[in-house]
Amino acid sequence: MVKPSKQIIRPYGDRRDDGMVQLSFTLPVPLSEKAKEAAAQFTKKMGFTDVKVAAAERAADQYTFFVVYARSAVSLDYAEIDVPEVVVRKMGFNDLNALIKEKVGRRIVVFGACTGTDTHTVGIDAILNMKGYAGDYGLERYPGFEAFNLGSQVPNEDLIKRSMAKQADAILVSQVVTQRDVHKDNSRQFIDAAKAAGIHGKTLLLLGGPRVDHKLALELGFDAGFGAGTKPSDVANYIVHAVLKKEGKESQDSHYQGEPT
Repeated sequence: MVKPSKQIIRPYGDRRDDGMVQLSFTLPVPLSEKAKEAAAQFTKKMGFTDVKVAAAERAADQYTFFVVYARSAVSLDYAEIDVPEVVVRKMGFNDLNALIKEKVGRRIVVFGACTGTDTHTVGIDAILNMKGYAGDYGLERYPGFEAFNLGSQVPNEDLIKRSMAKQADAILVSQVVTQRDVHKDNSRQFIDAAKAAGIHGKTLLLLGGPRVDHKLALELGFDAGFGAGTKPSDVANYIVHAVLKKEGKESQDSHYQGEPT
C-alpha cells in the first residue's frame, strides 16, 4: 500500500499558514482591565503567542465572555488523519422509492425519538417529519418508508419496545443536550438496553445530534452517526443501502461505506 504524501497544514488567519486562531471562553470574574489581562495570560499559558483580546463582555454577575485572537505554532499532517465516514451514493427521491419497491419489496419501518430527559425535537423532526428540512423531504414523505416519530423525553426502553412491536428496520436516536456529556451517557444506556432486548447487531441503530459524528456513534455502539447539517435524504439513502446490504440485495452501482475499519 502506497503511503500518501504529507500534507502539512496550519490555521489560516490573514494569510496562509500564519497560525492565527480565534478563541472564545468565559472566566468567572467581573468585566475589567484586570479580567482582560487574565484572559490574555490564560491564552498564553495554553501555548499561544501574539495574543490580542478582541472583545470582552459581561456574561452575568461575576462572569465575563472573551473573544481572543492568537497565533499557534502547531501544525499537523492532514494525510495521516483517518476518520470513518458514512459514504453512500445518493439517489433522488423518486429513484430511492423505486429502489425500495424493486429491491426491498415492502415499506422500510423506521422509529425515531429524542430519548432520555432531552426535550428538543428539532433534529428528529427535521429528519422524520413530512416537511423535512431545507427543502429536503422527511422520511414520512417517502412512500417507501413507514416512519414513526415518538417525539421527546422518550425512555430508551420504550423506544426499543415500540420499535420491536413493529419489527422496525432502523431506530433513530436524537441527542441535542450535550452538557457534561449527557448525550454520551444516554446513548450508552440506549445501547445497553438494545443489547438486553437482543436487537443490537440486528436492527439498524443510528445516532444524531449537533455534537455527534460517525466516529463517536461507532465508539458508542451504533451503526452510524449523523451530525449538524445532515439532511433527511442522507439518512434515507443510508438506511436503504444498509437494509439492502443486510438482505444481500445491494445494488451493484451503489457505494456504501459505513462500518468501522
